[in-house]
Amino acid sequence: MFFSIIIPLYNRPQEIDELLHTLTQQTYTQFEVLIIEDGSKIDAKDIVDSYADSLDIKYFYKENGGQGFARNFGFEHAKGDYFVIFDSDCLIPIDYLEIVKNYLLEHQLDAYGGPDGAHPSFTPVQKAISYSMTSPFTTGGIRGNKKHIGQFHPRSFNMGISREVWERTGGFILTRLGEDIEFSIRIQSMGFKIGLIPDAIVFHKRRTDLKQFYKQLHFFGRARINIYKHFPSELKMVHFFPALFTLFLMASLILNAFAHPLAEFCNTLIAIFILLIFFHSWKVNKSAKVAFLSIAASFVQLTAYGLGFMQDFWKRIILRK
Repeated sequence: MFFSIIIPLYNRPQEIDELLHTLTQQTYTQFEVLIIEDGSKIDAKDIVDSYADSLDIKYFYKENGGQGFARNFGFEHAKGDYFVIFDSDCLIPIDYLEIVKNYLLEHQLDAYGGPDGAHPSFTPVQKAISYSMTSPFTTGGIRGNKKHIGQFHPRSFNMGISREVWERTGGFILTRLGEDIEFSIRIQSMGFKIGLIPDAIVFHKRRTDLKQFYKQLHFFGRARINIYKHFPSELKMVHFFPALFTLFLMASLILNAFAHPLAEFCNTLIAIFILLIFFHSWKVNKSAKVAFLSIAASFVQLTAYGLGFMQDFWKRIILRK
């Protein structure tokens, strides 16, 4: 099996350098790499060229059109049997392709996704952010893990499709704002077999501080409404949880401001939630510092997503704009 690894890139030369280094260490070597520079002002051509002797690698520069269409550009130029998509802020374990190849040969998946986690080299903030995105106490239970809720939809930070899927679907029809979920749902609707490869993990850096993380998750909340506009049946009750959590926090602040009798009850629930996050993160990350940061990251994750969700729910569904 020959893989084409396709990575869209926008103003992140240092990240792609670290990702490409991990690809040079793969135990399975039947693959090419396509870097699609999506209109970056800070390009990574020199960095990519430095890997020409160690990887079968190609560099393309195109006008900015968003990551979805950058991936389509990569599909058009790929020669592999199977296309693998990574985000530029990922690090790839040395046996990743070996695991994927063996699983695909046994299970014959047309498309797959894999989970993400934190690398030991990540900063405490990055580890806390990673925890908040995979925790059962936030929205981690509806993403890529063995106990995910509902139908599994591969995400583009760690996703693969067969050449046939590309040829029949035409790739991404959205360039951002939930483009990977829309693509996954459309792949499934056409009868292709999709599955999770539990051991095909990538180390996903995400954002380096909580302010950047807030902006990203606010965008994700808006993206869920965008998915609803294409597939109304895909808006589930679980997707309302961050918005309900955000409204609960707002109500708690108001109740406390007016010394309402219900304020103590709300405070108790919040305290229990904080303790659950702290001790679970401490168990997972073996670090009290990361556990404390995980509290902040989890609150940012839920409220940012919730506010983005409510913003576009009001604008696009209630007001029909």
